[in-house]
Amino acid sequence: MSITVVGASLAGLSTVRALRAEGYDGGIAVVGEERHLPYDRPPLSKDFLKGTLDADALALGDPAEYDDLDVRWLLGERAVRLDPADRSVTLASGRRLHTDGVVVATGASPRALPGSDGLAGVHTLRTLDDARALRDELALGGRLVVIGAGFIGAEVASTARGLGLDVTVVEALDVPLERQLGRTMGRVCSSLHTDHGVRLLTGTGVAGLTGDGRVTGVRLTDGRELPADIVVVGVGVRPATDWLAGSGVQADDGVVCDAGCATSVPGVVAVGDVARCPHPFTGRYARIEHWSNATEQATAAARTLLTGVSASVPRPAPYFWSDQYQVRIQLAGHVAPGAVPEVVDGDVDSRCFTAVYRRENTPVAVLSLNQTKLFNRLRRTLVPAAAPAAV
Repeated sequence: MSITVVGASLAGLSTVRALRAEGYDGGIAVVGEERHLPYDRPPLSKDFLKGTLDADALALGDPAEYDDLDVRWLLGERAVRLDPADRSVTLASGRRLHTDGVVVATGASPRALPGSDGLAGVHTLRTLDDARALRDELALGGRLVVIGAGFIGAEVASTARGLGLDVTVVEALDVPLERQLGRTMGRVCSSLHTDHGVRLLTGTGVAGLTGDGRVTGVRLTDGRELPADIVVVGVGVRPATDWLAGSGVQADDGVVCDAGCATSVPGVVAVGDVARCPHPFTGRYARIEHWSNATEQATAAARTLLTGVSASVPRPAPYFWSDQYQVRIQLAGHVAPGAVPEVVDGDVDSRCFTAVYRRENTPVAVLSLNQTKLFNRLRRTLVPAAAPAAV
């Protein structure tokens, strides 16, 4: 038996580890579009971008472990086709890999801003190479405009402000992070920007960029124009599923899976940011783009692939963290519609507090700013929302 993992990511590597832990001793090939071995992405917008962490420190494994895993690494290769009938994965180079099982761990790619192609000074941040290019520009200083006040955009703004840049954040929503944290706590967390001298403009979109060869400004839909030496676009991601067209694998905002990561095609599983699976805490099918989710799914995916039977495993509450302006933001659970936050310790003005979200008196999520110990205790008390609804 042979298995091909498409995606040299945290999710892909975690599944390789899980396969070996389950006793699988057959061949494993890992296809990675980047030329790098798997690395940790969260520091890219923080310590690596700041210049206090080098690329070697991002490694998710060491040579000794990789030797033990006995993996054939196919880096700098992009999968372009999956043919279940032929049991093959075709690469952009024309190479065809015949395989008995496939792990889809291709993640997602950042959405670009229309009209930004070929314009120097405009960046997205997803890969190590993206971070290197942005780090080089931030080192020169100047005026930075971040488009999108989600967690990645906020972390980039925080890092750049710490480096001394003039920073403006533009967000189309009236309240940044409202979808993730709700309106009240979205306001609290986004106020970290203004606390630290970052200009936050909400409720307005971007009409386009200005510049000839290199960006010079950002035009807003309300008619204003912001001067900019550097622009970072953080307006979400798109799951990398195009290569699965015609394969029979169901894709709808990601690869649709069951609780065991099984797809609509036998012998094919999906993990990580690309996988749209049911989760008991969300009560729905969703892609959960969290570091912890990528590692948790790996065990289920490996067992499903090896046994041919969907092997759901216990799932803890989804967990996410973000470091901004010397504040650690931690969220566990799911902020469902109607869930109301209650501060149970500290106070929001100090930016050091913990809030529990309750829905019908049931704790469904917990948010903490700089209160890690209490957060870790309360996250264990959370209750799943419901059985996930059908796709």
